[in-house]
Amino acid sequence: MDALIERAAKDITSAKYVAALTGAGISVESGIPPFRGKGGVWEKIDPSYAEINRFMRDPADVWRVLIKEMKDLIDRAKPNNGHKGLAKLEEMGILKTVITQNVDGLHQMAGNTDVIEFHGSFARLQCMMCDKTCHSREVDLSEIPPRCECGGIYRPDIIFFGEIIPPETLRRSGDIASQCDVMLVVGTSAIVQPAATMPIIAKQSGAKVIEINPERTPLTGSISDYLIMGKAGEVMNGIISVISDR
Repeated sequence: MDALIERAAKDITSAKYVAALTGAGISVESGIPPFRGKGGVWEKIDPSYAEINRFMRDPADVWRVLIKEMKDLIDRAKPNNGHKGLAKLEEMGILKTVITQNVDGLHQMAGNTDVIEFHGSFARLQCMMCDKTCHSREVDLSEIPPRCECGGIYRPDIIFFGEIIPPETLRRSGDIASQCDVMLVVGTSAIVQPAATMPIIAKQSGAKVIEINPERTPLTGSISDYLIMGKAGEVMNGIISVISDR
């Protein structure tokens, strides 16, 4: 792994435009389970609770079963070394943008300033009446569903099943993927579309795709130039250490 970390550090520091695509694997190390797969949220909760029609029919029920649990997890979570490593790359002037499939706000908490959230964020709430937004930590759950001071119901600022990803999110992500010369793919299974298309766009546009994952994905050996197999925090620590020593 050390040789690959050295290679990644060299590729990253030689690049003019580095972008990152992140998925659930980077946040597992912060205690946030993935939605899909073993130990995922959908093993415990019926995925229909994430449908916009169900929320609109009975927001209190969806708040009690799904949103409250996600709020509790995210309110307690802290960025791990994977998030901190990406923030450090931005601080160094190397990383420009993070495109994330995650809904926890941990990239922003770590210090990344340009974060494209494909699926929105449970860390923010939005009033359905006046559109006011606030951080989920600021909202009291003594009443469910919680309400804004205007009387409107708060909803998480996520993309529910049945809602479309904002066109601007897709446009910007595609532009960044086509412009970057290195894309870091960190902690994602590269299955969920349309985010999984971004490394393909990057590769087709001539970028190097560096995969950081504990296991192989559909990108491995075809789209990614190489895979550094390991936990996001451990690998990012190694890359930052090598870059800092140069």
